[in-house]
Amino acid sequence: MKSRRLKLNLDFLGLVLILECLVCFFSYQSDHFLTTRVFTTILNEIPDLAVIAVGMTLVLVIGGIDLSVGSVMALSAALLGVALVDWGWPLWLAMSRALAAGLLCGLVIGVVSVWGRIPSFIVSLGMLEIARGLAYLATHSESKYIGASIATIGAPLPRVGCSPAVFAALFVVAFGHIMLTRSVFGRHILGIGANETAMRYSGIRTQPLRIIVFGLCGLLAGLGGIFQVSRLGSVDPNAGVGLELSAIAAVVIGGTRLTGGKGSVLNTLCGVLIIAVLQTGLDQMGASEPSKRVITGLVIVVAVVVDACRGRLSGKSSRA
Repeated sequence: MKSRRLKLNLDFLGLVLILECLVCFFSYQSDHFLTTRVFTTILNEIPDLAVIAVGMTLVLVIGGIDLSVGSVMALSAALLGVALVDWGWPLWLAMSRALAAGLLCGLVIGVVSVWGRIPSFIVSLGMLEIARGLAYLATHSESKYIGASIATIGAPLPRVGCSPAVFAALFVVAFGHIMLTRSVFGRHILGIGANETAMRYSGIRTQPLRIIVFGLCGLLAGLGGIFQVSRLGSVDPNAGVGLELSAIAAVVIGGTRLTGGKGSVLNTLCGVLIIAVLQTGLDQMGASEPSKRVITGLVIVVAVVVDACRGRLSGKSSRA
């Protein structure tokens, strides 16, 4: 146990070092990067990706994947906007509707993939199209301006610079970290990802746990939709296109195994920050969108290769 905690700490410190190197590099390349304004802007733009990446971490830990989070986020945001603008609901009730929509989408993926024994890749791909279509239908394929009714969640606080959404996202990260590392539920889902058959022989009912994990991922996608709407002040049915790739990238950079059994929410947060700093730095350097995609893709591939090599080396050392 001590060796495992030491390894996780070293992984976290390694990611922090990479983050510091990126900050130093972009600060050298641009005189306007190393400023309080840039860093607070980065922090205020990542709450939606951060909470969605937490949910993706839990899904990947059990050996699954959810490709629908971007569309589910857009659907939750669309339902939030319709409830606020068209129906005049109070904010708390509209937010509850958005969260419920995300939770329902996640549970559907979990139930169909677990009980139907269908790969979550296929089921979530179907949900990606369903949720996106429902977002278009709910908004009639039009953006909706919401205004100040929800802006307090995404607006920076005076003298602080960060929005309440940032602190809420940090709370979700802290809760996810404690749940994954300190709770029985966390140990069980790590065990499912490592060896589900052994967990069943130990008397653990793995199917409900897998469904719960997908439900949590959908719930956090709904929360991400609330954060995005609060930051932009409007609802866009096209929002979140490709966000699932950014979430998976952040989780993979954080060292979570795609095959399951290993993951860290704190490391995922570092992955989110690395992606955000990388994109902001490339923007300031004037990099084109295709160039940014190529560089981000290379970072993901390098992270996967490094993790795979590290896993082989640790396996050889344990056998020795």
